[in-house]
Amino acid sequence: MTEFDRKVEEASARINRSVTNLAQTLEKETAELVKYLNDEVVPAVRTGSSKGLRTAAGKLSEFADFLETHRKNS
Repeated sequence: MTEFDRKVEEASARINRSVTNLAQTLEKETAELVKYLNDEVVPAVRTGSSKGLRTAAGKLSEFADFLETHRKNS
């Protein structure tokens, strides 16, 4: 094996190790991100959405009452 071939193999091995480490880190970080989204973000959005829908329903009910009152007075 020539010196050049040995250096190419060493460089290739270093790159493979780096790519493997990067892939493992990405897998770990992605799993943590998904867990955070499921545990923190999704429940917060659901809670906020429910409150928003309840507020909108209340306002629509008030508006319906307003329309009925003004229709009766016309």
